[in-house]
Order: sequence, then C-alpha cells, then structure tokens
Amino acid sequence: MGNLALNGGTPVRVKPFPVWPERSSRQIEMMKEVYDSDKWGVGSPFIAEFEKRFAEFHHAKYGQAIMNGTAALWVAFKACGVSTGDEVITSPYTFIATGSAVLMANGVPVFVDIDPDTYNIDPAKIEAAITDKTKAIAAVHIAGSPADMDAICAIAKKHDLAVIEDAAQAHGAEWKGRRVGAIGDVGTFSFQSTKNMCAGEGGICVSDDEGVIDRCHSYANCGRIRGGKWYEHRVLGSNCRMPAICAGILLAQFDQIEDQMARRDRNARVLTELLSGIDGIEPLELHAGATRSAWHLYIFRYKAEAFGGAPRAKFIDAMCAEGINVGSGYVPLYREELFQVDPEDYPWLEGRDYRALSLPVCENACDNESVWLFQSQLLGDESDMHDIAAAVRKIKDSAGELK
Repeated sequence: MGNLALNGGTPVRVKPFPVWPERSSRQIEMMKEVYDSDKWGVGSPFIAEFEKRFAEFHHAKYGQAIMNGTAALWVAFKACGVSTGDEVITSPYTFIATGSAVLMANGVPVFVDIDPDTYNIDPAKIEAAITDKTKAIAAVHIAGSPADMDAICAIAKKHDLAVIEDAAQAHGAEWKGRRVGAIGDVGTFSFQSTKNMCAGEGGICVSDDEGVIDRCHSYANCGRIRGGKWYEHRVLGSNCRMPAICAGILLAQFDQIEDQMARRDRNARVLTELLSGIDGIEPLELHAGATRSAWHLYIFRYKAEAFGGAPRAKFIDAMCAEGINVGSGYVPLYREELFQVDPEDYPWLEGRDYRALSLPVCENACDNESVWLFQSQLLGDESDMHDIAAAVRKIKDSAGELK
C-alpha cells in the first residue's frame, strides 16, 4: 500500500466542496413572479429589467438578452458585420463556441497563440495575423481573467477592426477597474449551468454603442428592428430570445453575486500563496491591467520534471483520488474534429487548412501543463484551500509513486 490515495492510502479530503448553483428562496420567488405575470417571453418586464441591471453591473450602457452564450457570440459577430470570408482573430485556448460562432457567421477563425503566463491571447502575435480580410478580434477572457484590452483595442483601432469580448467566464471581472464586456465594441456572457451566474442556459450581449446593440436585437429577434412592426424583418436573423424564467432566476442572483465574488477573490489569494511555495506548481498570472478576475476557473501549470517526470494525467488521477476534483481543460481549438476537415467542406475558408496549424504555447498548455480547479471550489472557506494545497504537497512528496 502506498502513501497516495491512488495507491490505497488515506485521501486528504472526503468532505464535498460547495454545491453549485447556490440556490436561494429569492430565486424561487422570482420564478413564481414570472409565472404569475403571464408574460413568459416577448414583452416580459423581467427580461427588460435583467438587461438593464446586467448592463449596469458591467459598466455598459445597453444589454440584449440572448438564449445562450453561443448564440450571443453569433449575434455579436453579425452585429459587428462579420460575413462570408471575413476573418476573425481569436485564441485557440477557449470553448468551441468562440470558433464555431465565427463559422456560423460564415466567417473564418484565425487562431493566434497564447501568452504562456496568462493563457490569454498574446497581443504581440496579433498584427502578424491581420490581412485585408480581417474584420474583428475576439478577445477571450479565459477562466474569468481579462485579456490585455489596452493592447488589443489599440491594434483594433490602428487597423479599423471590431473587438468582441468573449466574457462567457468573466462575470464581474475588471480591466483597470472597469468591468469587461463593453470595453470593446460588444461583449458576450453565458449563464449556462457551470457559469458564475447561472440560469441553466442564457446569454447576453452588452455594449456602449446603441447601433451595435440595435443590430444585436435584430439578429436575435428574427430580423426585426427595434421599434418596427411585428411583421417587419430586415435582416437574416434568428430567434435567440431569452425566456423570462431565466431572466427571473438571474435577477435574483444579483443578491448573491457580490458575496460570491468576494469569496472567490479571498480563496484564490490564499490558494495562490499556498501553491506558489510548491516546486513544480505555477499558478497562472493575471495581467498587470487585470484588476479583478472572475475566477470561473483556477488554473495552475504542472511541471512534470519536478514530479519525477510523471505525466500530468497521472497527477490529475492522484489529485482526484485525494478528494480534489481537477481537470486538464481544453485541447487546442483547431484540433477539435470540427476543424480537422478538408477546407472544401467550408468553401468560404478558401483553402485554410487547420490540420496544418501548430501553436506551441497553446499545445504545451493543453497537452502538458494546465490543471483546472472550478469556481464552486473557491466558494468554501480557507480550510478548503489548505486541503487543495495539502493534496498537491502530498503528491509532490510521494512523486515516486506516480511512476
């Protein structure tokens, strides 16, 4: 029998982490209010109130509720003019929707490698990817940590490009004291089951540009124009409207989110201090301009050489056995089967073959380094963070058992 729980030893932790979502009586009350209103969709005052409150929460002037985060990205790309053959520069270290929504807009995803310290897109590599077909930059705030919005917006301004913020994981995150979303032309958020604000499904576009948000309204609302006739359809839109029940659940969460954000901040600071003292474990850094992360994920880098050369998969198995659920995260987006196809399957790609693409920083992160903890694990108390660190130390001290 070994020391590690993986080999029959006693696990560091058997106590469960906090359950997500955190339910409240106010959520139940709001769902009943929506039900009793008899306005469960179009024209619901709950949807309008949610749009207003979420936009204000993110320091934006306007909001357009959407049925989910993927649809919100498609709506945002269309609202910014992305059309057949237009190129959108983005990160390969993200959820599939960032790339698939570009394809759904008949655009061309152009993947640029990431910064090794933050896992956000590396602005120093963006300009080399710009062509005369480039329409926009999609900045992903991965794990809830803001990308370098100063550099990205400066490049976009220089080349007359739109900036779409994929803030699906970044509820409440701040760049130089301003919440993300409307720093660029438009930002999108998700309210899917795991997200820091959760309604099962749901999304929103936020912007300071009334024209952009009006176009978002049209693309999300069957091509109608705001203030137009019900049967007046001017663009090729879709029905991407949020149900009122989702808006009601989300409105109730404004009573909880500030406390949840503070707990994640506090526990992330403690965990970073604890893990930073363990050789071979490197928490991701926040950019100097990122004044607050949403901590949707807590990512650290695993250095196999400090663990006797044991592969990351073995370390992850050992952590899970110790009672700390962790994951390895994404594969590079261009390696997803969606992109591993003959470019003739997407005629507007004009021969772009993602099968030949290799971005070494992203590949190293995905294949060897990244270890994910999840936002709900940061909602407990400080003792939970000590358990996480204790499990890592235990595995480090018994690394010989991983072989």
